[in-house]
Amino acid sequence: MTEVANQPRRRYAGKPAAERRAERRERLLEAGLQLFGGGPGFRAASVSALCETAGLSTRQFYQEFHNLEEVLAVLHARVNDLAEQAAVEALSRTAGQDIGRRATAAFRAYAASVTDDPRRVRLAFVEVVGVSPGMERRRMERRTRWAELIHAELMAAGGGDEAASRAYRVATTAFVGAVNGLVHDWSAGYVDATLDEIAAALVNMLVGIPREPPSR
Repeated sequence: MTEVANQPRRRYAGKPAAERRAERRERLLEAGLQLFGGGPGFRAASVSALCETAGLSTRQFYQEFHNLEEVLAVLHARVNDLAEQAAVEALSRTAGQDIGRRATAAFRAYAASVTDDPRRVRLAFVEVVGVSPGMERRRMERRTRWAELIHAELMAAGGGDEAASRAYRVATTAFVGAVNGLVHDWSAGYVDATLDEIAAALVNMLVGIPREPPSR
């Protein structure tokens, strides 16, 4: 038993099997991004077409994913993870500055990440909508996560009591919807504006969020 346990892990073409499998997974994800975001779209795609694009077999596909929706979910999470990382890094660089400057830096970093590849925009804002109840849940959970991030920044900047916190939560949820719609329309060419103008409009909305709920 000791001799078996101490044997080196199997290697193929000079690479460990785990590394080759990770590379195959990335090829499948890249093929998914191409088909969903740059090709016929998620609803017109098939496992065979994705495997052909990746240069892999369907057997290899099912070793990594259950179905195409799982590929879409992983890609959607990745696009948002990259954008969130960029935004958080921008907030870290602007620590101590006023909320307007911090929000501008964070949004520009977010937009640069999402729109760096047009396929990401289509996948994140178009292809994931209405796919299934499970995908809708993931999409809304991510939007909630963005709203929570913005809510935390507003509370840190302006303070406030529980009433202010509730007002922020409603407003930031609406703001996330506005960001998604505006970034998509702008990247698709339906909004004639520069990134600076887009950032300014969104930041004006954000800093204009009232700190108290409306009186009844």
